[in-house]
Amino acid sequence: MKVAVFGTKSYDKEFFKLEGVNTTHELVFFESRLRVKTASLAKGFDAVCVFVNDVVDTECIQMLASYGVKVIALRCAGFNNVDLEEAEKQGIEVLRVPAYSPYAVAEHTLALILTLNRKTHKAYNRVREGNFSLDRLTGFDIHGKTVGIIGTGKIGQIFANIMKGMGCKVIGFDLYPNKQLEEDGLLEYMSLNDLLEQSDIISLHCPLTPQTHHIINDHSIWRMKKGAMLINTSRGRLIDTESAIRALSKGHLGYLGIDVYEQEEKLFFRDLSETLIRDEKMLNLMSFPNVLVTGHQAFFTDTALSQIAKVTLGNLTSFENGEELVNKVGTEAIKA
Repeated sequence: MKVAVFGTKSYDKEFFKLEGVNTTHELVFFESRLRVKTASLAKGFDAVCVFVNDVVDTECIQMLASYGVKVIALRCAGFNNVDLEEAEKQGIEVLRVPAYSPYAVAEHTLALILTLNRKTHKAYNRVREGNFSLDRLTGFDIHGKTVGIIGTGKIGQIFANIMKGMGCKVIGFDLYPNKQLEEDGLLEYMSLNDLLEQSDIISLHCPLTPQTHHIINDHSIWRMKKGAMLINTSRGRLIDTESAIRALSKGHLGYLGIDVYEQEEKLFFRDLSETLIRDEKMLNLMSFPNVLVTGHQAFFTDTALSQIAKVTLGNLTSFENGEELVNKVGTEAIKA
């Protein structure tokens, strides 16, 4: 198949070329993200390959269909940036990578927690300037704390194992609880309100759906313990950023660590060091000393990049050969 790969970086090309050696697909890489303005680049292609910040909305899909595109191959797990109903209407298959390296994301979640808590990023900068003072670097013991996990899929389960190993009490909330996790003693399920009220650290690992959009808002944040830590390595729109800023300003939210952001498509995966950033919410967040932001890098390990390329190419091969599409995303995903 001839595939237009949008929004590519050097590492995308590297890993797709490595994994593509044993396939017959012709990959053409575009640095531009896919959206209505760039959709014309897909003319003459059988498929498009996109990432989390490509905008595959109704109009874009209609344009792709008019060009004869038959497949939208997501090189990620999330699909909230694709109009699944329009894709189904146009007869375009949507395929994804449901799990590439859940360990990568879970481990990055721990990295955010430890960095925020022990302030290693600040200590690093101090020492480089010859400042070995320990003032204002006080942290807390994670051992014995209660960790609440919202979303207990593969990543949530691995993160639960990590925190259990650190001596934490682990509690969880999921619309579809996995009772085996309770039977194995990994965590205890409870209502969302109870989790918010009891947790010292809350980590988000649920998909973005209409039910989870802004699951962290004014109401939920103020149910949290004063001084609690909130971590998001899942989807930016799970958190109402303005609510988080208000809670930080009033000293109720103790720490915020995010690897994803509501408006990240305007910022992430780009070098803006010589540019004036005009996103007031992001500038506000970065002004807080108890906020840590990374640019959607939780997935970014060699293991994950290899798996993403391998599964994406495998999805395309399955479609081309008329095989079962085990990683297909249909409209039932947004109706559940």
